[in-house]
Amino acid sequence: MRLVNPSHIRIIAKRRKLDFEVDKLTNSIENALSGERFETEIVKINDEQSLLSKSKGWAFDWIYELNYGDREVLALVIKENPSEYQGLVNFTDKGDHIFMELLESAPVNKGHGKRYMGVPANLVAFLCKKSFEKGYRGSVAFVSKSNLIEHYEKMLGAKRFAANRMFIDSKQAYEHVHRYFPEYFNDRL
Repeated sequence: MRLVNPSHIRIIAKRRKLDFEVDKLTNSIENALSGERFETEIVKINDEQSLLSKSKGWAFDWIYELNYGDREVLALVIKENPSEYQGLVNFTDKGDHIFMELLESAPVNKGHGKRYMGVPANLVAFLCKKSFEKGYRGSVAFVSKSNLIEHYEKMLGAKRFAANRMFIDSKQAYEHVHRYFPEYFNDRL
């Protein structure tokens, strides 16, 4: 059993409110200047050393997240350049839905000078797909910062179910998965 330092409890509670912005719904990720699209993959992060070497400038302590309980940390990479993380997400399998703990675009994919657009939506779509694979009908839940609730409703089709707790339902999850992973449902018909 891993003991949690009480000082981390306050940090965890604060960090659980997601504050990523969905810049664009794309079919992949695209270069912010040229519009060129790139095929992506999601890779599971198991190696703390690999994450440490690629986590400079990130807002969250992803090493801590990697070692915290039953959470999985995933990275979005471009197939032709799998050594550079474009975004990270971690989640917990709650047995009937996926709970998105944190999501962050790489430092180069934030702000007005970002390199790639579509990173957050791509990661959310993958969690929806994972939820379908687990038999949870695409359900993904998360806690939003109050000022981003309307943004998530508009961009992700998320719904609020209590204060700042939100979820993506089956219908909306299907749309996200179909956009980013169109072959997933075709393979099941």
